Amino acid sequence: MASFAYPGAQHTRFHHTLGAMYLMQEVINNLRSKGNEITLEEENGALACILLHDVGHGPFSHVLEHTIVNGIYHEEISLRLMQKLNIELGGKLDICIAIFKNEYPKEFLHQLVSGQLDVDRLDYLRRDCFFTGVNEGNIGSERIIQILDVRNNQLVIESKGVYSIENFLLSRRLMYWQVYHHKTAIGAENVLISTLKRAKELTNKGVKLFASPSLSYFLTQNIQKKNFGDEAIEHFINLDDSDIWCALKVWINSDDFLLSTLSHAFVNRDLFKTEILQEPASEEHINTYIKKYMDKWNLSEEDAAYFASSRTVTTDIYNLKDNSIDILYKNGEIKSISDASDLLNIQLLSKKAEKYYFSYLNI
Repeated sequence: MASFAYPGAQHTRFHHTLGAMYLMQEVINNLRSKGNEITLEEENGALACILLHDVGHGPFSHVLEHTIVNGIYHEEISLRLMQKLNIELGGKLDICIAIFKNEYPKEFLHQLVSGQLDVDRLDYLRRDCFFTGVNEGNIGSERIIQILDVRNNQLVIESKGVYSIENFLLSRRLMYWQVYHHKTAIGAENVLISTLKRAKELTNKGVKLFASPSLSYFLTQNIQKKNFGDEAIEHFINLDDSDIWCALKVWINSDDFLLSTLSHAFVNRDLFKTEILQEPASEEHINTYIKKYMDKWNLSEEDAAYFASSRTVTTDIYNLKDNSIDILYKNGEIKSISDASDLLNIQLLSKKAEKYYFSYLNI
Protein backbone atom coordinates (compact mmCIF):
# COMPACT_ATOMS: atom_id res chain seq x y z
CA MET A 1 0.00 0.00 0.00
CA ALA A 2 3.04 2.29 -0.07
CA SER A 3 1.85 3.76 -3.38
CA PHE A 4 -0.99 5.52 -1.50
CA ALA A 5 1.66 7.57 0.30
CA TYR A 6 4.42 7.47 -2.36
CA PRO A 7 2.88 7.52 -5.87
CA GLY A 8 6.15 6.39 -7.46
CA ALA A 9 6.04 3.04 -5.66
CA GLN A 10 4.37 1.20 -8.53
CA HIS A 11 6.94 -1.52 -9.11
CA THR A 12 5.77 -5.12 -8.89
CA ARG A 13 6.88 -8.17 -6.97
CA PHE A 14 8.02 -9.57 -10.33
CA HIS A 15 10.51 -6.67 -10.59
CA HIS A 16 11.76 -7.46 -7.11
CA THR A 17 12.08 -11.19 -7.73
CA LEU A 18 14.17 -10.71 -10.86
CA GLY A 19 16.34 -8.18 -9.03
CA ALA A 20 16.88 -10.56 -6.11
CA MET A 21 17.82 -13.36 -8.51
CA TYR A 22 20.36 -11.09 -10.21
CA LEU A 23 21.91 -10.24 -6.83
CA MET A 24 22.02 -13.95 -5.92
CA GLN A 25 24.04 -14.59 -9.07
CA GLU A 26 26.41 -11.76 -8.17
CA VAL A 27 26.88 -13.15 -4.65
CA ILE A 28 27.58 -16.66 -5.94
CA ASN A 29 30.16 -15.32 -8.41
CA ASN A 30 31.83 -13.34 -5.62
CA LEU A 31 31.91 -16.27 -3.18
CA ARG A 32 33.39 -18.55 -5.84
CA SER A 33 36.12 -15.99 -6.55
CA LYS A 34 37.15 -16.30 -2.88
CA GLY A 35 37.55 -20.07 -3.11
CA ASN A 36 34.13 -21.18 -1.83
CA GLU A 37 32.84 -24.21 -3.71
CA ILE A 38 29.32 -23.84 -5.12
CA THR A 39 28.40 -26.45 -7.72
CA LEU A 40 26.28 -25.73 -10.79
CA GLU A 41 23.41 -27.70 -9.22
CA GLU A 42 23.65 -25.65 -6.03
CA GLU A 43 23.79 -22.44 -8.06
CA ASN A 44 20.64 -23.39 -9.97
CA GLY A 45 18.95 -24.40 -6.72
CA ALA A 46 19.76 -21.07 -5.07
CA LEU A 47 18.63 -19.08 -8.12
CA ALA A 48 15.35 -21.03 -8.33
CA CYS A 49 14.83 -20.59 -4.59
CA ILE A 50 15.15 -16.80 -4.64
CA LEU A 51 13.05 -16.63 -7.80
CA LEU A 52 10.24 -18.53 -6.05
CA HIS A 53 10.67 -17.31 -2.46
CA ASP A 54 7.77 -14.84 -2.68
CA VAL A 55 5.51 -16.75 -5.08
CA GLY A 56 3.09 -17.41 -2.21
CA HIS A 57 2.12 -13.76 -1.90
CA GLY A 58 -1.47 -12.98 -2.81
CA PRO A 59 -3.01 -9.73 -4.05
CA PHE A 60 -1.70 -6.62 -2.31
CA SER A 61 1.07 -8.65 -0.69
CA HIS A 62 0.97 -8.95 3.11
CA VAL A 63 -2.28 -6.99 3.44
CA LEU A 64 -4.55 -9.90 2.58
CA GLU A 65 -2.41 -12.62 4.09
CA HIS A 66 -5.01 -13.45 6.74
CA THR A 67 -8.12 -12.12 4.98
CA ILE A 68 -8.58 -14.29 1.89
CA VAL A 69 -6.82 -17.26 3.51
CA ASN A 70 -6.67 -17.79 7.26
CA GLY A 71 -3.88 -19.19 9.39
CA ILE A 72 -1.29 -19.77 6.67
CA TYR A 73 1.64 -17.49 5.91
CA HIS A 74 2.90 -16.69 2.42
CA GLU A 75 6.11 -18.65 3.06
CA GLU A 76 4.06 -21.83 3.54
CA ILE A 77 2.13 -21.16 0.33
CA SER A 78 5.43 -20.55 -1.49
CA LEU A 79 6.68 -23.93 -0.26
CA ARG A 80 3.52 -25.74 -1.40
CA LEU A 81 3.81 -24.15 -4.83
CA MET A 82 7.49 -25.18 -5.03
CA GLN A 83 6.56 -28.75 -4.10
CA LYS A 84 3.81 -28.81 -6.73
CA LEU A 85 6.23 -27.49 -9.37
CA ASN A 86 8.84 -30.01 -8.28
CA ILE A 87 6.49 -32.89 -9.08
CA GLU A 88 5.80 -31.41 -12.52
CA LEU A 89 9.55 -30.94 -13.12
CA GLY A 90 10.51 -34.43 -12.00
CA GLY A 91 12.46 -33.42 -8.89
CA LYS A 92 14.52 -30.61 -10.42
CA LEU A 93 13.67 -28.36 -7.46
CA ASP A 94 14.92 -30.77 -4.78
CA ILE A 95 17.92 -28.58 -3.90
CA CYS A 96 15.81 -25.41 -4.19
CA ILE A 97 13.31 -26.75 -1.64
CA ALA A 98 16.05 -28.00 0.69
CA ILE A 99 17.65 -24.54 0.65
CA PHE A 100 14.29 -22.86 1.28
CA LYS A 101 13.56 -25.13 4.26
CA ASN A 102 17.13 -24.72 5.62
CA GLU A 103 17.73 -28.45 5.25
CA TYR A 104 20.61 -28.20 2.77
CA PRO A 105 24.10 -28.87 4.23
CA LYS A 106 25.51 -25.53 3.02
CA GLU A 107 23.58 -23.31 5.43
CA PHE A 108 24.92 -20.09 3.93
CA LEU A 109 22.76 -20.69 0.83
CA HIS A 110 19.65 -20.50 3.01
CA GLN A 111 21.02 -17.37 4.69
CA LEU A 112 21.20 -15.75 1.25
CA VAL A 113 17.48 -16.45 0.74
CA SER A 114 16.25 -15.78 4.27
CA GLY A 115 18.61 -14.21 6.78
CA GLN A 116 19.78 -10.95 8.30
CA LEU A 117 21.71 -10.09 5.10
CA ASP A 118 19.72 -11.97 2.47
CA VAL A 119 19.55 -10.83 -1.15
CA ASP A 120 15.79 -10.36 -0.70
CA ARG A 121 16.46 -7.43 1.64
CA LEU A 122 19.39 -6.17 -0.41
CA ASP A 123 17.06 -5.83 -3.39
CA TYR A 124 13.85 -4.51 -1.85
CA LEU A 125 15.50 -1.86 0.32
CA ARG A 126 17.34 -0.26 -2.56
CA ARG A 127 14.42 -0.74 -4.97
CA ASP A 128 11.87 0.74 -2.58
CA CYS A 129 14.20 3.61 -1.74
CA PHE A 130 14.48 4.43 -5.46
CA PHE A 131 10.78 4.20 -6.29
CA THR A 132 9.57 6.09 -3.21
CA GLY A 133 12.29 8.73 -3.29
CA VAL A 134 13.14 8.16 0.37
CA ASN A 135 16.89 8.60 0.08
CA GLU A 136 17.56 7.73 3.73
CA GLY A 137 16.90 4.10 2.82
CA ASN A 138 19.66 3.88 0.22
CA ILE A 139 22.13 1.04 0.72
CA GLY A 140 25.28 -0.02 -1.11
CA SER A 141 24.16 -3.50 -2.17
CA GLU A 142 27.16 -3.95 -4.52
CA ARG A 143 29.54 -3.09 -1.71
CA ILE A 144 27.87 -5.55 0.67
CA ILE A 145 28.05 -8.31 -1.95
CA GLN A 146 31.79 -7.67 -2.44
CA ILE A 147 32.56 -8.04 1.28
CA LEU A 148 30.62 -11.28 1.80
CA ASP A 149 32.52 -14.50 2.48
CA VAL A 150 31.91 -17.89 4.12
CA ARG A 151 33.47 -19.34 7.26
CA ASN A 152 32.30 -22.43 9.16
CA ASN A 153 29.42 -22.79 6.69
CA GLN A 154 28.07 -19.35 7.67
CA LEU A 155 28.05 -16.00 5.89
CA VAL A 156 30.53 -13.46 7.25
CA ILE A 157 31.40 -9.87 6.44
CA GLU A 158 34.99 -8.75 5.89
CA SER A 159 35.97 -6.27 8.61
CA LYS A 160 36.51 -3.45 6.12
CA GLY A 161 32.77 -3.51 5.43
CA VAL A 162 31.42 -3.00 8.93
CA TYR A 163 30.32 0.56 8.14
CA SER A 164 28.32 -0.64 5.14
CA ILE A 165 26.45 -3.05 7.42
CA GLU A 166 25.78 -0.31 9.96
CA ASN A 167 24.30 1.78 7.15
CA PHE A 168 22.24 -1.21 5.98
CA LEU A 169 20.70 -1.75 9.42
CA LEU A 170 19.91 1.93 9.94
CA SER A 171 18.43 2.20 6.44
CA ARG A 172 16.18 -0.78 7.08
CA ARG A 173 14.90 0.81 10.27
CA LEU A 174 14.16 4.09 8.49
CA MET A 175 12.37 2.39 5.60
CA TYR A 176 10.10 0.40 7.90
CA TRP A 177 8.80 3.40 9.80
CA GLN A 178 8.93 5.94 6.99
CA VAL A 179 7.56 3.78 4.15
CA TYR A 180 6.27 0.31 5.03
CA HIS A 181 4.40 1.46 8.15
CA HIS A 182 3.50 4.94 6.91
CA LYS A 183 0.18 5.92 8.46
CA THR A 184 -1.43 6.51 5.04
CA ALA A 185 -0.47 2.98 3.97
CA ILE A 186 -1.84 1.61 7.25
CA GLY A 187 -5.11 3.51 6.69
CA ALA A 188 -5.43 2.05 3.18
CA GLU A 189 -4.71 -1.46 4.47
CA ASN A 190 -7.41 -1.18 7.11
CA VAL A 191 -10.03 -0.03 4.59
CA LEU A 192 -9.26 -2.96 2.29
CA ILE A 193 -9.24 -5.51 5.12
CA SER A 194 -12.61 -4.24 6.39
CA THR A 195 -14.04 -4.34 2.86
CA LEU A 196 -13.06 -7.95 2.26
CA LYS A 197 -14.21 -9.01 5.72
CA ARG A 198 -17.63 -7.52 4.93
CA ALA A 199 -17.72 -9.18 1.49
CA LYS A 200 -16.88 -12.53 3.08
CA GLU A 201 -19.56 -12.07 5.75
CA LEU A 202 -22.19 -11.27 3.12
CA THR A 203 -21.32 -14.26 0.92
CA ASN A 204 -21.46 -16.53 3.99
CA LYS A 205 -25.01 -15.25 4.53
CA GLY A 206 -25.93 -16.24 0.98
CA VAL A 207 -25.63 -12.81 -0.67
CA LYS A 208 -24.33 -13.18 -4.22
CA LEU A 209 -21.59 -10.63 -4.95
CA PHE A 210 -19.76 -9.87 -8.16
CA ALA A 211 -16.32 -11.47 -8.14
CA SER A 212 -13.98 -13.34 -10.44
CA PRO A 213 -14.30 -17.13 -10.10
CA SER A 214 -11.12 -17.39 -8.02
CA LEU A 215 -12.00 -14.50 -5.72
CA SER A 216 -15.50 -15.92 -5.35
CA TYR A 217 -13.95 -19.25 -4.30
CA PHE A 218 -12.10 -17.64 -1.38
CA LEU A 219 -15.08 -15.49 -0.38
CA THR A 220 -17.42 -18.48 -0.23
CA GLN A 221 -15.01 -21.09 1.16
CA ASN A 222 -13.39 -21.02 4.57
CA ILE A 223 -9.87 -21.78 3.38
CA GLN A 224 -7.33 -22.40 6.12
CA LYS A 225 -3.96 -24.09 6.43
CA LYS A 226 -5.52 -27.54 6.90
CA ASN A 227 -7.63 -27.41 3.70
CA PHE A 228 -5.27 -25.42 1.45
CA GLY A 229 -5.04 -28.19 -1.13
CA ASP A 230 -4.69 -28.43 -4.90
CA GLU A 231 -8.03 -26.73 -5.61
CA ALA A 232 -7.16 -23.79 -3.38
CA ILE A 233 -3.69 -23.54 -4.96
CA GLU A 234 -5.16 -23.37 -8.48
CA HIS A 235 -7.51 -20.56 -7.47
CA PHE A 236 -4.82 -18.78 -5.47
CA ILE A 237 -2.37 -18.54 -8.37
CA ASN A 238 -5.15 -17.07 -10.53
CA LEU A 239 -5.61 -14.15 -8.12
CA ASP A 240 -3.89 -10.80 -8.49
CA ASP A 241 -4.61 -7.15 -7.69
CA SER A 242 -6.92 -6.87 -10.73
CA ASP A 243 -9.42 -9.31 -9.21
CA ILE A 244 -9.71 -7.10 -6.14
CA TRP A 245 -9.88 -3.79 -8.01
CA CYS A 246 -12.61 -5.01 -10.38
CA ALA A 247 -14.70 -6.33 -7.51
CA LEU A 248 -14.31 -3.11 -5.51
CA LYS A 249 -15.47 -0.98 -8.45
CA VAL A 250 -18.64 -3.04 -8.76
CA TRP A 251 -19.22 -3.25 -5.00
CA ILE A 252 -19.41 0.55 -4.82
CA ASN A 253 -22.98 0.14 -6.15
CA SER A 254 -23.84 -2.68 -3.74
CA ASP A 255 -27.15 -2.58 -1.89
CA ASP A 256 -25.21 -3.24 1.29
CA PHE A 257 -24.35 0.13 2.86
CA LEU A 258 -21.17 -1.08 4.56
CA LEU A 259 -19.71 -2.78 1.49
CA SER A 260 -20.61 0.15 -0.74
CA THR A 261 -19.14 2.77 1.61
CA LEU A 262 -15.93 0.85 2.24
CA SER A 263 -15.39 0.06 -1.46
CA HIS A 264 -15.98 3.70 -2.36
CA ALA A 265 -13.47 4.79 0.30
CA PHE A 266 -10.72 2.59 -1.12
CA VAL A 267 -11.30 3.19 -4.85
CA ASN A 268 -11.66 6.96 -4.43
CA ARG A 269 -8.89 7.32 -1.83
CA ASP A 270 -11.23 8.51 0.90
CA LEU A 271 -9.12 6.42 3.26
CA PHE A 272 -9.39 5.92 6.97
CA LYS A 273 -7.67 8.68 8.92
CA THR A 274 -4.89 7.20 11.03
CA GLU A 275 -3.52 8.36 14.37
CA ILE A 276 -0.19 7.16 15.76
CA LEU A 277 -0.57 6.78 19.51
CA GLN A 278 1.82 6.28 22.43
CA GLU A 279 -0.24 3.31 23.64
CA PRO A 280 -3.03 1.15 22.21
CA ALA A 281 -6.28 3.02 21.58
CA SER A 282 -8.52 2.76 24.61
CA GLU A 283 -11.93 1.14 24.38
CA GLU A 284 -13.43 4.51 25.28
CA HIS A 285 -11.60 6.23 22.41
CA ILE A 286 -12.72 3.57 19.90
CA ASN A 287 -16.30 3.63 21.13
CA THR A 288 -16.47 7.41 20.64
CA TYR A 289 -16.15 6.86 16.90
CA ILE A 290 -18.32 3.77 16.77
CA LYS A 291 -21.14 5.68 18.47
CA LYS A 292 -20.82 8.45 15.84
CA TYR A 293 -21.35 5.91 13.06
CA MET A 294 -24.25 4.27 14.92
CA ASP A 295 -26.01 7.62 15.36
CA LYS A 296 -25.32 8.97 11.87
CA TRP A 297 -26.33 5.86 9.91
CA ASN A 298 -28.51 4.00 12.40
CA LEU A 299 -26.10 1.07 12.52
CA SER A 300 -25.66 -1.71 15.03
CA GLU A 301 -22.47 -1.62 17.10
CA GLU A 302 -21.19 -4.65 15.18
CA ASP A 303 -21.70 -2.97 11.81
CA ALA A 304 -20.28 0.38 12.94
CA ALA A 305 -17.08 -1.39 14.00
CA TYR A 306 -16.19 -1.90 10.33
CA PHE A 307 -15.28 1.80 10.15
CA ALA A 308 -12.71 1.79 12.96
CA SER A 309 -9.60 -0.30 13.45
CA SER A 310 -6.94 -0.44 16.14
CA ARG A 311 -3.69 -2.29 15.57
CA THR A 312 -0.18 -2.64 16.88
CA VAL A 313 2.75 -2.83 14.46
CA THR A 314 5.93 -4.45 15.71
CA THR A 315 9.28 -4.67 14.00
CA ASP A 316 12.82 -5.60 14.95
CA ILE A 317 15.60 -4.60 12.60
CA TYR A 318 18.25 -6.96 13.94
CA ASN A 319 17.04 -10.26 15.38
CA LEU A 320 19.44 -11.61 18.00
CA LYS A 321 17.66 -14.99 17.85
CA ASP A 322 18.45 -15.34 14.14
CA ASN A 323 21.90 -16.04 12.71
CA SER A 324 24.05 -13.11 13.78
CA ILE A 325 25.86 -10.84 11.35
CA ASP A 326 29.46 -11.89 11.86
CA ILE A 327 32.54 -9.80 11.07
CA LEU A 328 35.70 -11.55 9.77
CA TYR A 329 39.03 -9.93 10.66
CA LYS A 330 42.29 -10.35 8.74
CA ASN A 331 43.77 -12.50 11.51
CA GLY A 332 40.89 -14.94 11.09
CA GLU A 333 39.02 -13.82 14.21
CA ILE A 334 35.23 -13.63 13.91
CA LYS A 335 33.09 -11.28 16.01
CA SER A 336 29.38 -10.62 16.05
CA ILE A 337 28.53 -7.12 14.82
CA SER A 338 27.09 -6.47 18.28
CA ASP A 339 30.69 -6.63 19.54
CA ALA A 340 32.42 -5.22 16.47
CA SER A 341 30.36 -2.07 15.91
CA ASP A 342 31.41 1.07 17.76
CA LEU A 343 28.57 3.11 16.22
CA LEU A 344 25.43 1.05 16.67
CA ASN A 345 23.77 -0.06 19.84
CA ILE A 346 22.78 -3.49 18.55
CA GLN A 347 20.81 -4.20 21.72
CA LEU A 348 18.68 -1.16 20.91
CA LEU A 349 18.32 -2.09 17.23
CA SER A 350 17.30 -5.63 18.14
CA LYS A 351 14.64 -4.45 20.58
CA LYS A 352 11.15 -4.89 19.16
CA ALA A 353 9.84 -1.43 18.33
CA GLU A 354 6.09 -0.98 18.60
CA LYS A 355 3.76 1.66 17.25
CA TYR A 356 0.06 1.87 17.90
CA TYR A 357 -2.26 2.90 15.09
CA PHE A 358 -5.92 3.84 15.26
CA SER A 359 -7.71 4.20 11.92
CA TYR A 360 -11.24 5.50 11.44
CA LEU A 361 -13.56 6.79 8.75
CA ASN A 362 -13.65 10.56 9.09
CA ILE A 363 -17.21 11.96 8.97
